Amino acid sequence: MQEYVELGEELVFVAMGVASVIALAVFAERLIYYKRTLGKKNEAYLSEVRNSLQEEPEIHWKTDAGEESIYNRFIQFALKQLKLGRKGLDESLEGQILSEKLELEKRLPILNTLGNNAPFIGLLGTVLGVIKAFYGLGTLGSSGAEVVMRSISTALLATAAGLAVAIPVVMANNYFSRKAKVILQNLEILKKELLSYQMNKTKV
Repeated sequence: MQEYVELGEELVFVAMGVASVIALAVFAERLIYYKRTLGKKNEAYLSEVRNSLQEEPEIHWKTDAGEESIYNRFIQFALKQLKLGRKGLDESLEGQILSEKLELEKRLPILNTLGNNAPFIGLLGTVLGVIKAFYGLGTLGSSGAEVVMRSISTALLATAAGLAVAIPVVMANNYFSRKAKVILQNLEILKKELLSYQMNKTKV
């Protein structure tokens, strides 16, 4: 049994290492994506578009945000759909929002899964370490105190490793989820303003 317990301990630490690498890769990919689609000029461009809706939209909407902007992409898509009726424009923009949502939330479930399960994997390592410690205590008696202490130390290290992976992963997931929520809310606002503009233009 001792061999299986030691193997289990090793697998726990390997799993922690793999989880940390995956989490770091996802974090880096999402950070690059958000920085690329939400550049420095993005908020200014959003304000410009919203203000221009009450002035001369066709002129201002064609102004590029200066980079690959999610709002610019949404506006350029809306420009092509203005010829549709109100219902068609509504459904078209809603579909675009859902498409952007999929991109914004892409790979975030990986962070969520790692953040939720890393502490449990660490706890498994702790349990295995405690089993190993008691097994050593039972077979070696008081003479095996050093082995027992080393096993308990390894067990606690497994818990620490699980928390060390989980805490930053949960923070990263919350950060990206919050950003995605704000962006989607802004797109919903833009959609309503575009529909209002389209309706007023139709009346005229």
